[in-house]
Amino acid sequence: MNMHAARSAFGFDTLKTILGISVLAIRWDDAVTLLSRLVAERRFTKVSFLNAHNANLACSDPVFAEALDDFLVLPDGVGVDIAAKLLYGAPFPDNLNGTDFVPAFLQASTRPLTVALLGATQVNAEAASVKLSALAVQHKFVVVHDGYFSPAEEPAIVERIARLRPDVLLVAMGVPRQELWIARHIDARHCILSIAVGALLDFLSGTVPRAPLWMRRLRLEWLFRLWIEPGRLWRRYVVGNPLFLWRVLKQKLSHGPRPAEARR
Repeated sequence: MNMHAARSAFGFDTLKTILGISVLAIRWDDAVTLLSRLVAERRFTKVSFLNAHNANLACSDPVFAEALDDFLVLPDGVGVDIAAKLLYGAPFPDNLNGTDFVPAFLQASTRPLTVALLGATQVNAEAASVKLSALAVQHKFVVVHDGYFSPAEEPAIVERIARLRPDVLLVAMGVPRQELWIARHIDARHCILSIAVGALLDFLSGTVPRAPLWMRRLRLEWLFRLWIEPGRLWRRYVVGNPLFLWRVLKQKLSHGPRPAEARR
């Protein structure tokens, strides 16, 4: 199920198009309910999150942008909120960043699920599995493989996922690799929900620290990450954030917000 099918099936008809990507404008609790219903009704769905960095990548990578068109995309971060306010006059109802939202969704899911983890290092994936098992004791968590594999190893990994057929598959390989990998290899034969989760397993393992709660509440987690990893992230934030806002202003000035319904 993609964004438009989910909208028609569940009545969530508010989409905001940010730089050509349709993002679901939905409250936190409604998003949890939506994903829970998708699992309960066994509706195969690919889930991703849009932030300023992902949006920039989609602008320069049409293959990635096309892949996202078949995902249920949730809003992540202050950048897309600013974009929504500029383009639509209001921010997204809630910040559904995957690092907080995915564990919360799993905790809220009372039905026992099998959750597969794919990506990060083996050590971090195993540590994340232990953390998730403590957060959501009703579920079974299985580490399928780390994220460092060759193309020759892919068929065996995909086959293992198909044999396991988890309810939820968390893919943590970074953007855009994780979305492209899901798009190319995962369908209804493999799982129900396939969620591209970025650095979630690294955060859960404790290897990569989260920002203090006060910084998260002020929507400044990106600044904390830049401080922790300046060499890797300076281009994403120092260059990427102004570029994203320039692109959003260009969208607004050139033709305003593009109706999401016209994209399909």
